[in-house]
Amino acid sequence: MRRTLLSFMKISVVTITYNSALTLRATIESVLTQRYKNIEYLIIDGGSTDDTLDIIKSFSDARIKWISEPDKGIYDAMSKGKRMATGEVVGALNSDDFYPDNLVLERVAHAFSDEKVDAVFGDLKYVDYSDTSKITRNWVSGEYNRENFLRGWMPPHPTFFLRKAAFEKYGYYNPDFKSAGDYELMLRMLFKNKLKARYIPHVQVTMRAGGVSNSSIKNRIRANREDKLAWLLNGIKPKWYTLIMKPLSKLRQWL
Repeated sequence: MRRTLLSFMKISVVTITYNSALTLRATIESVLTQRYKNIEYLIIDGGSTDDTLDIIKSFSDARIKWISEPDKGIYDAMSKGKRMATGEVVGALNSDDFYPDNLVLERVAHAFSDEKVDAVFGDLKYVDYSDTSKITRNWVSGEYNRENFLRGWMPPHPTFFLRKAAFEKYGYYNPDFKSAGDYELMLRMLFKNKLKARYIPHVQVTMRAGGVSNSSIKNRIRANREDKLAWLLNGIKPKWYTLIMKPLSKLRQWL
């Protein structure tokens, strides 16, 4: 059974773009050079006006499917891509991130060879935007424990893969969120609906430093409000300390 799953399981990777010409080529190349070949690569562009579309068109690989049209924001675009996905397993890779080696999707397929596993995640490293050899932070997720959500924990979304059936059963991203839609989705899937997750103890994604939720104090305050809303909308209650610990838990990434 394991050999069959590893041979025939299709993995879909979704990248959303908007004027991403500076970094997109490295993102695409990191997907297409994966040793695991049964993949589908969906690029959802929001109507770029730079060279993004020319870069996409320069890759003549039948595994790439792309569209370019206006969207209603990051999470609307992510949902659009994951609805389009035909793979049994679906993940997302940001347009300024890349896979650090060519075994990432093979490790994902291995984890999903256990049919009881609904989701997998791994570690993530942050690098300098211009000098990607310079590591600025390390996000080591650790083994999965559902109760860790109450302590402010969450898996790094760029490393998060989920069975397509889970999206179809429990829903896609909530487009009303500006920065915490990924947190809300993972909270809904893993904590509320108790899907089984497995940790991959490897760096699965390299992320250029930055990010919407942490780019300013104003955005961090908004993100904290959205974190609270994520629990509220799902009808679940955090501990009094959960939302305090969530940003504080990131401090160890600099140590």
